[in-house]
Amino acid sequence: MKLARYSANGKTSIGLVLDDKIYDIPSVLPALPQDITGILAAGPSALATIREALPGAQAGIPLAQVRLEAPIPHPSKYLAIGMNYNDHAEECRQAGIPIPNTQVWFNKQVSCITGPFDDIHRPFVSDKMDYEAELGVVIGQRCRHVSVDKALEMVGGYFVANDVTARDWQHATPTWTLGKSFDTHGPIGPWIVTADEVADPQHLTMRLYVNGQLRQQQTTGDMIYKIAEQIAHLSTVMTLEPGDLIASGTCAGIGIALKPPCFLQAGDVVRVEIDGIGHIENKVVEEPRAA
Repeated sequence: MKLARYSANGKTSIGLVLDDKIYDIPSVLPALPQDITGILAAGPSALATIREALPGAQAGIPLAQVRLEAPIPHPSKYLAIGMNYNDHAEECRQAGIPIPNTQVWFNKQVSCITGPFDDIHRPFVSDKMDYEAELGVVIGQRCRHVSVDKALEMVGGYFVANDVTARDWQHATPTWTLGKSFDTHGPIGPWIVTADEVADPQHLTMRLYVNGQLRQQQTTGDMIYKIAEQIAHLSTVMTLEPGDLIASGTCAGIGIALKPPCFLQAGDVVRVEIDGIGHIENKVVEEPRAA
């Protein structure tokens, strides 16, 4: 199922998306958790309750009449893996960037998270703002030292992500966190597709467009480290909590690798879509300066 966080008539809530309507969960099932993280952590029984109760209990609101918000607005962690597609690793190698022989992880600070159709800011301190289409993963069950063969059981669902990056800030230091964490540089959504609806997360096609021009296209099967391997690796180090977000890597076609490089400018519109999950679309605007 598709679980969304949305705003309508001055109120923010969560709902079940079916076709072109959203059905409010708390108004029909007030005993369930009031956020998507809680719903996922409650497990299959909560999802079954939602399926049985909705949409029959209400008429639903047309999606065109609501504002879709970031489905998981305040995770405890937002972790992302670098150079995890074969074609992207090759374009990095051609640019003289060494290819790591292990998983490379960095943080996107959670304050970067924004909605699936919100504006993203071009920082006035950076002229090298780039895009990265990614399949996002949300953890559904608390886990530590989970094995690869059990790792996907820990997944609550999937979403579309754009790992927006200020390349000059990313490359200024050995750690990438600052270049990956500018405010608004973490658009996610448009909803969470629960794990039971995704037969194989390594068999999805993702695409990214800038102003309607296709820049990235690849199947998630091109990942070097599959999602189960990512979760197993991370859980060796830290406890993963319900609601934690993982960006599972991007493919070839990033702006800095084009010849000549092509960075995002104010007015650009970036659309990321993943078959079976959905799409997000964000307009680039100049970062507002403090008064």
